[in-house]
Amino acid sequence: MQHQHSRHIGPIALMLTGLGSIIGSGWLFGAAHAAQIAGPAAIVAWIVGMVIILSIALSYAELGAMFPESGGMVRYARYSHGSLLGFIAAWANWIAIVSVIPIEAEASVQYMSTWPYPWAHDLYSNGELSTVGLSFSAVLVIVYFMLNYWGVKLFAKANSAITVFKVIVPALTVAALIYSGFHSENLNNPALGGFAPFGWASVMTAVATSGIVFSFNGFQSPINLAGEARNPGKSVPFGVVGSILLAAVIYVALQIAFLGALSPSDLAHGWKGLDFSSPFAQLAMALGLNWLMMTLYFDAFVSPSGTGATYMATTSRMIYGMQRNGTMPEIFGRIHPLYRIPRPAMWFNLAVSFVFLFFFRGWGTLAAVISVATVISYLTGPISVAALRRCAPDLPRPLRLAGLSLIAPFAFVCASLVLYWARWPLTGHIIFLIVAALPVYFWYQAKAGWPEFGRELKGALWMVLYLPAMALLSWIGSADFGGIGILPYGIDMAVVAAASLGFYFWGVNSGWYTRYLRDEHDPAMVEAMQRDGESAGTLAGQRG
Repeated sequence: MQHQHSRHIGPIALMLTGLGSIIGSGWLFGAAHAAQIAGPAAIVAWIVGMVIILSIALSYAELGAMFPESGGMVRYARYSHGSLLGFIAAWANWIAIVSVIPIEAEASVQYMSTWPYPWAHDLYSNGELSTVGLSFSAVLVIVYFMLNYWGVKLFAKANSAITVFKVIVPALTVAALIYSGFHSENLNNPALGGFAPFGWASVMTAVATSGIVFSFNGFQSPINLAGEARNPGKSVPFGVVGSILLAAVIYVALQIAFLGALSPSDLAHGWKGLDFSSPFAQLAMALGLNWLMMTLYFDAFVSPSGTGATYMATTSRMIYGMQRNGTMPEIFGRIHPLYRIPRPAMWFNLAVSFVFLFFFRGWGTLAAVISVATVISYLTGPISVAALRRCAPDLPRPLRLAGLSLIAPFAFVCASLVLYWARWPLTGHIIFLIVAALPVYFWYQAKAGWPEFGRELKGALWMVLYLPAMALLSWIGSADFGGIGILPYGIDMAVVAAASLGFYFWGVNSGWYTRYLRDEHDPAMVEAMQRDGESAGTLAGQRG
């Protein structure tokens, strides 16, 4: 239960936790990957990504303030639509978040591979880490684990200090690169195809796959730590919105500085010919900025490590939340009596991190996978918050978001478009990965005797059909997004938007006042349980 956790984290620390999660390896690699895909128009891609993520985050901010509990991101859909949708949302969210832990370790080692030593060059080659490089990455993952092993207070103090450093270094990088010689002609060079050399479709693909969505993903951390936040109604939205806006300013400035710092030799083979293992450090080296190069090499450990440690904390709360949902073994719901953290869940995530580490051996490959899984995990937030407004209007709302009737459908349509922009067949592969986990849910339902399964299926049917529908649209979509071209460019996005809007209203109207909401958050029921000592199941039967 949420009262098991002590509330130590204030609004500034919560915002720094979000900013610390957002500014990880994304800033070290995202600008180079986005420029390779979209050229100078990558600047627009970051702004589009910020608007999309902010709309989604606002929906989750209201939910986080309503349900200030650890691991909340994996529980909201269950409250509004039942356990089947809750499981799909939780599984997608956990996959997207737990895989960030190994990618941050890989980022540090990949930057390390350009150190001026022969042994360092052997850490990374041909787009993936060597065995020695993977060993270094594994050690870093263990460090993230240890930073969280003795409780959230140690983690919060360490992360706040790390985050200050993580903001200063990107700012220094922007200033130094611009001051050392800014090639403004790079931003709109006709010889290189102008501002948008590969068309606007490439800008959308950059949003989805270059690491932009991935780079903003840390807004979830203040929400997942809401159960340990003081005054969550104010501190959660402050932490979420503040961290996204600050990160957006940093990312756009970094993208502009990167584009302008490129020399003619770097662009000799065009934007798609960019080839960097450690982009900003290599630019600093080429410009003779040795102090910046050394700072970046140091920051390549600090920034990803701060994010990796943050995600080690939040993913353990997610597994704890999934256990409370009844879809994970009981051991993962155990809280350490002294440090008040779910240590068994931490051990499980450590093991899973090692699996991802050894199957995906390069930052770019894993970043694309994480981005698509992340988008799928975002889909239920706007629908859950709107459905709860409809079917549970009397629930206490410390934060009541103005304009939700416009923000929520806009966020859902945007998330659907990002999923489409990720290009076929990647969209199909990740959708399959999400659907493939359903036997785990069915096993736990069979074990429990299939309680209210008909109602649970009705609440999730929109999502069950939405995922294959999106996969189909991706396959028949325009060639600009990897499809077979049945839907021409422009028409394809209009069809995706219209279809997703239809699924949005279906999803909102599929929600109901679930038994999970009654048992855990109905004030009258909690009071009755305390007064009469009756079981939640008996009271739920009386209410129903």
